[in-house]
Amino acid sequence: MNVHFNCPNCEVPFCLEWTGGGPWQCPRCAQRLELGAAEKDGTLAVCAVCGNAELYKKKDFPHWLGLTILTVACIGFVLLNALYQQWWAWAVLIGSALVDGILYLRVGDAVVCYRCGALYRGAAAASGYKPFELAVGERYRQERLRREELKKP
Repeated sequence: MNVHFNCPNCEVPFCLEWTGGGPWQCPRCAQRLELGAAEKDGTLAVCAVCGNAELYKKKDFPHWLGLTILTVACIGFVLLNALYQQWWAWAVLIGSALVDGILYLRVGDAVVCYRCGALYRGAAAASGYKPFELAVGERYRQERLRREELKKP
């Protein structure tokens, strides 16, 4: 399972192939971190980085690519309509919707921790996790802001 997370001390992003629990040391700031272990079936009960039990699933798809497809389709639709090529304009728009639907079905899920934002690719049974909940996400965002406020002198 791939894990993407930021070092809790220096906030530098790291990606590592995670097979289970064990110590990890940041190459930049030498911060030591004890990574937790996954369940025997490969699912996560808690975040391996921070130990938080609240995790959510999301599509493992780069947002920039989805927005680029949408932007190109919209620009193509407007340009083709301006050139009075309405059939081609609608074909571009409907074609982009089909491409988006196919990508949605083909792309897998990733599991993310609300607290630290660690992203787990390849987690078993990612469908067992709930999707992102705004209220829970806002609670952790407020917690992050309070911690940052306390760090200031």
